[in-house]
Amino acid sequence: MKLMIGLFTLTLISSCSTPTEKNLEAGAEQEVVSVSEKATWIDIDTASSVVTWIGSKPKGQHNGIIPFTTGQLAVLNNEIVGGKFEMAVRRLQVMDLMKDPARSKKLKDHLMSEDFFETDSFPTASFEIVEVTPFDSTALPKDTQEFESEYTPATLSSFMVANPTHLITGNLTLRGATRSITFPADISFNPESIRAEAKFNIDRTDWNLSYSDEASVIDKAKDRFIYNTVNVGLNLEVTR
Repeated sequence: MKLMIGLFTLTLISSCSTPTEKNLEAGAEQEVVSVSEKATWIDIDTASSVVTWIGSKPKGQHNGIIPFTTGQLAVLNNEIVGGKFEMAVRRLQVMDLMKDPARSKKLKDHLMSEDFFETDSFPTASFEIVEVTPFDSTALPKDTQEFESEYTPATLSSFMVANPTHLITGNLTLRGATRSITFPADISFNPESIRAEAKFNIDRTDWNLSYSDEASVIDKAKDRFIYNTVNVGLNLEVTR
């Protein structure tokens, strides 16, 4: 099952002169209801499932992946009724700098530091599904107005999957903080597999990833900040 959440780049940030709302509202952690005993738990294919991220600042952008270490989906009557996933933040890769190992290592080391993921204390991230419902376009928030630059993060409406079938709500735990998020996803059920793809935005500061954020008006004027909005993708694949 492929679920693409182009998830975390902590090399983003942006702002504008007027108040903004988050592309994807993060809320308090939600209670996870027990899954029916009739449901079947199926392991995801960790080799083909991945989290993707795009981080942006006014004068540049980086993208990469975070692999899954473990993951399971609970399926009942061809519907997803639960799921638990763990991602290895320490194994994050910077894809756009693959041809420049020195720069890639420098950026990765910074992302692993206390400025961002603080992986010495929080080596993994996790996501647990709370609810999966049919897609409802009226449930989506309005696009966030961002500080305009050459590398302004993509809005939710332009970044999300083209034909979402469902809305997935779950608890995302990152750097020791847990927040509830809801995002559109394209989920397909086939005789031999389940695949899902999702693309959405998060505000990194909701998980205490606040390095070089958009709070300073002076830094904004100098283009010295990282957009708070991170474009996240989730690709998940399950073989039945």
